[in-house]
Amino acid sequence: MSTRTIAKSYAGTPATDGAGVKLNRIIGYNDVQDIDPFLMLDFFDSRDPQDYVRGFPWHPHRGIETITYLVDGLIEHGDSLGNKGVIGPAGCQWMTAGSGIIHQEMPRPSSHMLGAQLWLNLPAAHKMTEPAYRDITEQDLAIYADEQLLVKVIAGSFKGKKGPVSGTYVDPLYLDATVRPGGSFEPVVPEDETVLLLLLEGEVQFPDGKAAAAPETRLALLTHAAKTVIRAEKGARFVLIAGRPLHEPVAWGGPIVMNTREELSLAFRELDAGTFIKHK
Repeated sequence: MSTRTIAKSYAGTPATDGAGVKLNRIIGYNDVQDIDPFLMLDFFDSRDPQDYVRGFPWHPHRGIETITYLVDGLIEHGDSLGNKGVIGPAGCQWMTAGSGIIHQEMPRPSSHMLGAQLWLNLPAAHKMTEPAYRDITEQDLAIYADEQLLVKVIAGSFKGKKGPVSGTYVDPLYLDATVRPGGSFEPVVPEDETVLLLLLEGEVQFPDGKAAAAPETRLALLTHAAKTVIRAEKGARFVLIAGRPLHEPVAWGGPIVMNTREELSLAFRELDAGTFIKHK
């Protein structure tokens, strides 16, 4: 049986976004064909609050889901649906922008800000779905543990443990996995799905001999294969994300991702006209 290995490695590029947040943009606009159904992944790792406290003030989104997962730190959230909350360690903000939402994400000063925001594309048939927001705390997560592994399940399932998010438009797998020295991790992922491995610490090895270590490799795109086996001879922690490609055209303009340039132009015209928000 064929096993996945590393197709492409990414170190990321230092970037500034929002009102002046320093981050590592690992994948984005130029990678969409390789990483479908995912669009962008930003990584945050700072012990200096001045790198991030200016945050991401009120801004719009349409046509995507944003998934913000924190390993450490605190981020305040508010949106045009009236939702408010604080994401803490091992917490996740899962926002479906759908037809349009305006929100803000404002990190609080902390000893360590560590986490990632993933943009997940919405299928054409659901681009204009009703916006929604899930505030996921560490207590909501499903946990699998044995002598080799500690796996926190945010979306999908692992060894019978089902995460709090399932049945979404793309229905991805999202796992925070710690593999102890000498251990292995074998998630069940359909062969046609795209698999991303975000390395938080340590080194991982694959059956064909390829390896990746943080921080030189921050993200690995894996090949398509029937089986996934990831070993960690000295131990590692990573986030594994998987999803079935949409194979649809992408028209991307800043915080809005649609299927055609016409749809994109309409979204910006509606922003100018004050008719962007469709939800009640």
